[in-house]
Amino acid sequence: MFTGSIVALVTPFTDEGGIDHAALDGLVDFHLEQGSEALVVAGTTGESPTLTKPEWRDLLTAIVRRVNGAIPVLAGTGSASTEVAVDLTRQAGALGADGVLVVTPYYNRPTQTGLEAHFTAIAEAAAVPVVLYNVPSRTAVDLLPATVQRLAAHPRIIGIKEAKSDAGRVAELVARCGSGFIVLSGDDSTSLAAMQEGATGVVSVAANVAPALMRELCALAGSQDWAAAERLDRRLQSLFDALAVVTNPIPVKWALFEMNRVGPQIRLPLTPLEEAHRSPLRQCLDALGLLRA
Repeated sequence: MFTGSIVALVTPFTDEGGIDHAALDGLVDFHLEQGSEALVVAGTTGESPTLTKPEWRDLLTAIVRRVNGAIPVLAGTGSASTEVAVDLTRQAGALGADGVLVVTPYYNRPTQTGLEAHFTAIAEAAAVPVVLYNVPSRTAVDLLPATVQRLAAHPRIIGIKEAKSDAGRVAELVARCGSGFIVLSGDDSTSLAAMQEGATGVVSVAANVAPALMRELCALAGSQDWAAAERLDRRLQSLFDALAVVTNPIPVKWALFEMNRVGPQIRLPLTPLEEAHRSPLRQCLDALGLLRA
């Protein structure tokens, strides 16, 4: 269900600061037209730390309705509090999400024993499949492969988004957890390398702006046409670099603004992309044929 090019969807805002539903509908339609294979709602790229609980529910409800079953929707339900994550996971299932993406608890830095207990509690409460999310650069805790292997025995824990791009990490996860367990890259720039190690797709920031190209990259990897995949990956590296020049989602939201798909609004404490980075990003988008007239 959750494989291929999965978009870590941005959340567009109006000038007044609320969710821009017109732009949101346009983004969903764009991804359906371009062949994206799933959407992640209210993840890091969607500015989840700044969303209120009513906004989170509103956002998920609107996207589930717009998608209308065409592709799967994964709801971000992670929290530093197990109780909150359990509650969000229950709500996500009730609101029609096809699964949940649950980041490791951040800031409180649990042990591996604590992580196992945290995710087990969430899985026990879930009515939909659970995808783990490991991103130590943001959370200050690393969900180790041995812990993932134990968690993979739970029938509702079906996969992991692995954003630690160490060589061999994906291969170890695949070896430990077996072919039935989904491993997804969480880093665009190393996603091809992850797929060469056995990942079956990527939760992608770049797919916000280049959905057809990211789907093609995943399709080439899926057919093991590595020569063509490597050529496309080299072509995309400049975009990956431009979208990582400062903290995500600052560059990708500005890129979508340049593409006339969303407004420039981003919520504090994040601020719009600085002027010095705008021209190189626009040139990159133009070179890939991503700018609309």
